[in-house]
Amino acid sequence: MLETLNALEFTPFLISFKLASITTAILFVISLFIAWNLSQSKSRFKPVFESITALPIVLPPSVLGFYILYALSFHSPIGRFFQDIFGLKLVFNFTGLVVASCFYSLPFMVQPLQSGFEALPKNMLEASYIAGKSKLRTLLCVALPNIKPSLMTAIVITFAHTVGEFGVVLMVGGSIPGETKVASVAIYEMVEIMDYTSAHIYSGIMVSLSFLVLLLVYIFNRSQNHHLGGLS
Repeated sequence: MLETLNALEFTPFLISFKLASITTAILFVISLFIAWNLSQSKSRFKPVFESITALPIVLPPSVLGFYILYALSFHSPIGRFFQDIFGLKLVFNFTGLVVASCFYSLPFMVQPLQSGFEALPKNMLEASYIAGKSKLRTLLCVALPNIKPSLMTAIVITFAHTVGEFGVVLMVGGSIPGETKVASVAIYEMVEIMDYTSAHIYSGIMVSLSFLVLLLVYIFNRSQNHHLGGLS
């Protein structure tokens, strides 16, 4: 076991954490405005937009991965545009993984933020508007600081979900060592070659990290709820 542990290459974990960090940062900026607008919208088309943002939850990863792969490939207008104008390939590289991960993890950032915004007292937001603050300042200075549990949940769950991605990243990024071979893909390949000892070690690390992430979220949210209860 010790020999196997010493021989293991942990680069896939570093790639997974790098991918998750970049994806979470990008999705936070994008999802903040999506969630805010959805929470404040009274449009009859709101369920349509909510369904679109939630699609990655119910779509099979192979279906989502196929459409992202096609959209980013040279055979599509989007992929051809980026390759011809910027000389940038968006498939089978780390950039493609980031784009695919942003699509796949979008609802895990949007939904907790939207729930947090919708739970805010309406008079709090109305008071901000009456005080002359713009919608942007109300979002950043009033709404966001008051949804810390939802914010924490969104960031941590998005990060953890991205670390655990498999189907989408395999289809879009393949398994290029040192570039697109993430931890979940590495585990799959270990099982394929029946290297169960290494697969156990990798899987054990993933289980431990997932548990710690969830524990962190629950502890933080519980402490926030106790704090709010003490203030009331």
